[in-house]
Amino acid sequence: MGGAVVEVGPEPLAFDQVVAVARDGAAVALSDEALKLMDASRAHVEELAARPTPVYGVSTGFGAMATRHIPPELRRRLQVNVVRSHAAGSGPEVEREVVRAMMLLRLRTLATGRTGVQPRTAQTLAALLNAGITPVVHEHGSLGCSGDLAPLSHVALALIGEGTVRDADGRARPAAEALADAGIEPAVLGAKEGLALINGTDGMLGMLVLAITDLRRLLTAADIAAAMSVEALLGTDRVFAADLQELRPHPGQALSAANLRALLADSQIMESHRGPDCTRVQDAYSLRCSPQVHGAARDTLAHAELVASRELASAIDNPVVLPDGRVESNGNFHGAPVAYVLDFLAVPVADVASMSERRTDRMLDRGRSGGLPAFLADDPGVDSGHMIAQYTQAAIVSELKRLAVPASVDSIPSSAMQEDHVSMGWNAARKLRRAVDGLAQVVAIEILTAARALDLRTPLRPGPATGAVVAELRRRVPPPGPDRHLAPEIAAAAELVRDGALIAAAEAVTGPLS
Repeated sequence: MGGAVVEVGPEPLAFDQVVAVARDGAAVALSDEALKLMDASRAHVEELAARPTPVYGVSTGFGAMATRHIPPELRRRLQVNVVRSHAAGSGPEVEREVVRAMMLLRLRTLATGRTGVQPRTAQTLAALLNAGITPVVHEHGSLGCSGDLAPLSHVALALIGEGTVRDADGRARPAAEALADAGIEPAVLGAKEGLALINGTDGMLGMLVLAITDLRRLLTAADIAAAMSVEALLGTDRVFAADLQELRPHPGQALSAANLRALLADSQIMESHRGPDCTRVQDAYSLRCSPQVHGAARDTLAHAELVASRELASAIDNPVVLPDGRVESNGNFHGAPVAYVLDFLAVPVADVASMSERRTDRMLDRGRSGGLPAFLADDPGVDSGHMIAQYTQAAIVSELKRLAVPASVDSIPSSAMQEDHVSMGWNAARKLRRAVDGLAQVVAIEILTAARALDLRTPLRPGPATGAVVAELRRRVPPPGPDRHLAPEIAAAAELVRDGALIAAAEAVTGPLS
């Protein structure tokens, strides 16, 4: 495993720490403070377990069966049974990065000392992360209330040496075998521990953090795409002036407009039509209103970041162990705060992609492109140019609109009406992941198309920043010419969008973009 060690304690994790563990395989270590807090809360749980009075999650059943008092001799079996029975997911495997994020976030909640688990149980979870052992978690199974029960149960199942995992090499293996090879003793669950391992919103929160990380980059890439399209379509940059943007003081709008001004600076193409003969005083909305749409997306993202940061400071479990030793039931496991922002983000993702597709279409339409050849084809009629690349964009945008329908407005009661209102936050997170991937492809196609259009404006040269983006793209994608296989070029452009290479190329000229 690579990267610096991420220390896990009661303090909130940072976004980059979650990403480092989830994507980059960084190791984790529990802090001394976490071990001390877990020791103290575990002592409270053991004391309560010895009492004859029932305590939910310690000496009772769960959910609709919480009224049954469980005798001491059955409590260990109770904790194992809840993990086995709740590991009821189905469908495709969830991505490794999502499972690792979920494991880390559950570990951090355990490290707060508010769940009452034994320190050795948390240490076993950390050991799985450090060994690169990833439990197999399935797509379907969480309602996003009482936490991500089924997904977290598959993680907990691996912790006790049962179920299926993937090892550090990605091979599917029985958990008992993989743990033994890694020298990890399976956890032996005591009172309350099974419930503590599965009762959190860690899956949906992990996916939110990863989506936020990706969207920060994609919205900057969308600004680059818009700047290239404005330039290629002989649009005006006067509408991006700071004094015009200040008339509507949304912070995201100001940032996007500043990016566009920086990207279009010193462009020969822009200068070529600034004279008194230019009649292009107003561009189409997809060009002129880019800062307003991209900026609103940025402001929505900022709100999601705020919610995620609060969640990263939370201890989600039911019941919780309070510092004075009380074990109290609560509703903090409800996923609504996370579910709402996951749904919110899907809306601007669809809209930013929709605007990107409209700009692309303008570059391909001979009647609206300002003199560019039809479909940017080498020999229109013989060649189709980027005609079908726009079809691909349109298909993705249509899908993104469907993915923007909120999941969190749907609630299906469960557990014999004990859990009669649920968040569907896991579903919101799953569809947002698909939407983010779609946005990357749509923006990549716009950049690919705009780069071709800018090349066709020769001998006029684009600005230094957009020219640097074209040059970086040309390292992977050849310049305009007769028709060729487009799918690999789209894939290459999408990879450059996702990994930030095109942003880095622009920033080498402009300095940091917002």
